[in-house]
This record gives sequence, structure tokens and C-alpha cells, in this order.
Amino acid sequence: MAEKIVLALGGNALQSGGEAATAEGQLTVIHKTCEYIAQLNQQGYEMAIVHGNGPQVGRIVLASETAKDVTPAMPFDVCGAMSQGYIGYHLQQGLKYALNKRNESFPVVTILTQVVVDKKDPGFKNPTKPIGPFYSKEEAMELEREKGYVMKEDSGRGYRRVVASPLPQRIVEIEAVKELWPKAIVITCGGGGIPVTENPTGCLNGTAAVIDKDFAAELLAEQVGADILMILTEVEKVAINYNKPDQKNLDHLSLKEAHEYCEQGQFAPGSMLPKVQAAMKFVRANPSKRAIITSLDKALEALDGKTGTVFTFNN
Repeated sequence: MAEKIVLALGGNALQSGGEAATAEGQLTVIHKTCEYIAQLNQQGYEMAIVHGNGPQVGRIVLASETAKDVTPAMPFDVCGAMSQGYIGYHLQQGLKYALNKRNESFPVVTILTQVVVDKKDPGFKNPTKPIGPFYSKEEAMELEREKGYVMKEDSGRGYRRVVASPLPQRIVEIEAVKELWPKAIVITCGGGGIPVTENPTGCLNGTAAVIDKDFAAELLAEQVGADILMILTEVEKVAINYNKPDQKNLDHLSLKEAHEYCEQGQFAPGSMLPKVQAAMKFVRANPSKRAIITSLDKALEALDGKTGTVFTFNN
């Protein structure tokens, strides 16, 4: 039987510094991304795709707030739904093009996905999820004063607005994903899913937050019985002492080793830390399976065991 993979796409798979932050620029990058994904499909892997939305939802919110005197600003959860729709649309276009080039007539479907979070999640009191563009320190301080944003430095690249990032509890549309799985490549839980809370009657209400897409991908991987959780990012391997003279790239991490490095503060919150934690959560729940963190262009090689950082239950 074909191995089932959940792919979590990082921001570099959707946009790059070399392209303008426009819909056209994003589509150009996505076409390149989809060439790699199509290669996985050609190798016979069954896939679902989860993508981030930090820059996109940040710009949608910014545009909505800027135009508030012309048209009412949209709530944060609606902005997240908008980002999920247009990124999914771009991925569908790019992936169908890449598949058609390979004479693969395989359906690609985006599911607008809600994900239930706990309204008492501590993430609401400690915002950590970066969204929107990068700012200088001076610009960030001005935004804090003017708009009350919480601004934090992001991995040496500048300052960004951060919002609440509660943990995902339940994927509302999971049965639809399972039904489509053997018949299509499913794009789901985009941006981590539209965060909603559930009241005692079962009704859902949108909430102002961005769920980390790596944790959403992990939950999805568990619920569809995936063989591999693959988190694709900008670096080929997870590293300790990152960006220091003694940086060490890691080929393999057991749960014990990964936990120790997390305790040492080796991984940046809002960046590599949630990726490592999601990988740990998957192998903890599925001791016979593996999680992989690597770069998009090395995905096939990582699946063949030639690169990437592989997480397993034991050494």
C-alpha cells in the first residue's frame, strides 16, 4: 500500500524574498513549490497538504483595517478564512499544472477547514504567532503605541506582530478529508485552520487567533493515520546552536534528545520550536512511525533517508 504523508508547507513554499508580496508573486513561488509536490505524487505517495498563512493573513488584516473608513473591517477569523481560500486556490492551480505536465490527472481539492480550540487555552494570554510583514524596531514600537499590537523580534529578521496561537483540539471537517483522501490530494487546515470555539450546544464561533500550521498538520496526521508527518521549511536539517560558530546540524532525534534540546532553549519560539514539538507529538502518539523536518527541495531525498532530520520514538 502507498505510504500516507501529511505535508506541512512553510512560508518559503508560498512566498520568497525575491518576489513581490503580491498575488502574482505568490503564484510564481507556488508553481515552483508544486513541482516538488508533484514529484512526490509521481512516486506513489498519498498526500494531504497543510500550509501556513502568517504573512498573508497579516496583510489581509492590515488592508481591512486601513480601509475601515470605506468598508467595515473584517473580523480576524474571517481574514483567516479569506487567506485559506486564496492560498488553496493558488495551490490547486499550481499543483494541477505540475501534475498535467507529468500526465497525471489527479484531482486537487481545497477544504475550507475549521479547527476547534479551547477558549481557555493559555495561548490567548501569551501571543507568540508571527503574522504580517517585518518591521524595524522603531516601526514596531510605533505600532505598539498606535494600535496596541504585540510586536516581537523574529529570528534575527526583524519585528513582526504576534497573535494568540492556541493548540488545535479538533478538525471539524475531518470526515470529509478522510472521504476524499484516496481520491484526491487534499489541501486542508490552511493557516492551521480557521480557529473556532465550541459552546455547550455545539455551535461554533470564530475567534481572533492563528493556529500553528505544524500542530494542525500533526493533528491531521494522527487522525488520518498517516505514516509520515513531513514538515517542510527553509533549512535542510534542524540545528542546535543555530547561526553560531558551533552550529550542529542533526540527522536524527529521539524523543528524549529532542526534549532535552527544547529544555535548553535550542529552538526559537514561533519558528523551529513548534516544528520540533509537532514532530515529537506525532512520534509519541505513533511510536512505529516517523516525522521529518527538511527543506522543500530535499523532500524526496529525505523520504529516501538521505537528508533531513528524522524524529523517531527511540534512538
